[in-house]
Parts: sequence; structure tokens; C-alpha cells
Amino acid sequence: MAQELSGNARAYRLDNIDILRGLAIVVMALDHVRDYFMIATEQDPMTNPDVAASLFFTRWITHFCAPVFVFLAGSSAGLMTSRRTPAQLGGFLFRRGCWLILIEITVVALAWTFAPSGIAEVGGQIVIPLQVIWVIGLGMVVLSGAQRLGAAVCLALGLVIVMGHNLLDGHWPVGGLLTTNLPWWVPLHAQAAREAGAFLFVFSYPALPWVGVMLLGFATASVFAQPESARDRQLWRAGLVVTAAFVVLRALDVYGDPNGWQSQAGALRTVIDFLNVSKYPPSLLYVLMTLGPAAMLCARAERLPGFIKRPLIVFGRVPFVFYIAHLYLIHGLSVLYGWVTGFDVQKLLTVMVFYPKDFGVPLPGVYAVWIIVVLLLYPLCRWMAAVKARRRDWWLSYL
Repeated sequence: MAQELSGNARAYRLDNIDILRGLAIVVMALDHVRDYFMIATEQDPMTNPDVAASLFFTRWITHFCAPVFVFLAGSSAGLMTSRRTPAQLGGFLFRRGCWLILIEITVVALAWTFAPSGIAEVGGQIVIPLQVIWVIGLGMVVLSGAQRLGAAVCLALGLVIVMGHNLLDGHWPVGGLLTTNLPWWVPLHAQAAREAGAFLFVFSYPALPWVGVMLLGFATASVFAQPESARDRQLWRAGLVVTAAFVVLRALDVYGDPNGWQSQAGALRTVIDFLNVSKYPPSLLYVLMTLGPAAMLCARAERLPGFIKRPLIVFGRVPFVFYIAHLYLIHGLSVLYGWVTGFDVQKLLTVMVFYPKDFGVPLPGVYAVWIIVVLLLYPLCRWMAAVKARRRDWWLSYL
């Protein structure tokens, strides 16, 4: 399949990027299966100091997904500079960014809620969760203008945002997923919700730090344009440096994350506390912890065995299709499971945080459902990847 998809109408694609993106989206599906099938535990189990190690690392490994998606979205835009003028690239990024935001507040929101007429638990309002597709779309809109300033300026802006936004910790209003009495600018750096008539916009992903990550991806895209050996060498070295920076800064515990750590009773609990950094908003240490190992994996991605590499390339070439389909599939399967096990289906046509507290399966069941979801989605993704491989229709760039 790798060979089938490489010599095609979109031969500019890089397998190592698609492998990394494919791995991230497959792992992301695990987190969303946990959301909808393991409701008896905390939605974010990392907030529980007594969380089991198996559940902690199930959640922790999915922390790598959003940074990889956002960074590689910027990198892909950066690689387009060799094929489009700044005006052409700016127009494309602006349109695609707006398209992604529209998809987030319509198609994706419906997948999360299954409640187009409103959710009773929040007063009948229509909940619009704004998550990773939202911040990628917003990042593209910002990048549509910023890319005209050049890679060096984007790099500087990205570094200032990613390295400096934690200075706002302690000064920025503290929000929450359903906190609605805060100004519109608060979601730039904190979770919050805003009411707008019949709608409740829930800003799960604070925007500012993620825009910084996308700017960094755009500014460093030239690494991927180098010959394979030089590219992989730079990715490996950069990954080592970034990972080492995380370890040192986290050990010092003086800046970069509002959630400090301390020695616990036992080495494993200490490691868990050490790795438990903040995602909302993504702290400097969170970004270092995730993008460092991701860069090293990207440097070695094409050395993976073919039976692993080929499916990941397929998923990585159609992440948008996978993302939309997997949300509807996972939520649909949870409703089906609830119906079979005797739950009121109406109580499952909502966001997972409002599911019945006794609904769900143990962690091994979560992994079983995850495997089923990935297997069911593979034929669709393979078909769509083949379509994109042989055709250059303009609309395919939006999928």
C-alpha cells in the first residue's frame, strides 16, 4: 500500500509524516473510546491522585495526539510554500481554517452530542464543544496572515507564545468547561463556556498556546524538505534536545507548568506525578514532553515493519475522514451497547459527561472496543486514501 500511494498524484507527501499522523489518530481513538465506554471513572483520570497506573498511562499516551496534529498541520502548510505563492497559500489556509471551524460547530458537535435539539442537562441548550479541529482551524486562519511574514518571524512568534504563555498562570481568570460568566477573551488561555442564545459554546482547547504550536510547525517545515538522511538526523537530535529540556525543567519545577510534582510513596507513583503535566492549556512542559519523543519517532518511522507502517500511512493520509467517522462510530457503538444492556437510549443521546454513572466497561473492554473501531474504519480510510492518491480535485484538499 505504501508503494501504491507514493507514486501518485500527491507524491509530495512524506511517509514519515503520514506514519506519525496515522499513529496519533489511532491512539486518539483510544481516548475517545475511553470517554464513551468507561464513564464510571473520571473523564480525565489524571486529576485523580490515586488513579491506577494502567488507566493513567492509557490517558497519558493520548497526550501526544493533539500536539502532533497541530504541529504537523503547520508543517504541512510550510511545505506548501514551495508550490504556492504567499497569496495563494494565505487564501487556501484561510478558507480551510474557516471550513474546519464550520465543521467543528456542526458535524463534529453533533457527533459528540447526538442531540441536535439541545441537551436537557444544560437547560436544553445546544452544546458546541470546541476542541482540536477548532484550534487547527483557528491556527490556519492566523497562519494565513502570519506566513506572509516569513518562517523566521513565525518561529519567533511561536517560541514566544509556547515558552511564554505560562507567565499568565496565576493572572488569567480560571475557567472550566461549563463556566459561563467569563469574558469572551478568557478561552484564549483557559477553558470556559459562552452562551449565545440557544447555543452553549464550550471552549475545551484554549486557543493561544495551540496557535503557537502551529506556528512552530510552519517555521520548521524546511527540515522535512531535506534529504532523508539529513532530515532524520535533525529530527532525532532535535527530539533528544527537546525531551532532555522537558526532563531538566520538570525536575527543577520552577517554570513551565502550573501543576508541580513531588516525590511520592514509591517510584511508580513518583513517575506518574512527574509526567502529570497540564494539557488545558498545553503548558510548555506538556509541549516539550510530547513533541520531543514525537520528533524522534518521526525520525525512525520509516524503519517500522511493513505490516505496521502500511496501515498507519493509510490512516495518516486521511486524518479528517478518520476523525469524523470515528466520533460517530464510537458514540453510535456506545448507544448500541447501552440499548443491549438495558439503558435508556435517550440518556445516551448526549455528551459523555452526562452518561449514567453506572454505564461502561472495565479497561480491557475499552481496549477491545478500540481495536474493533480501528478495524472497522480501515476499509473506509483505505478507499479514501486511494481516491486522494490518484486524483487532484480541489475539494479533496479539504478532506
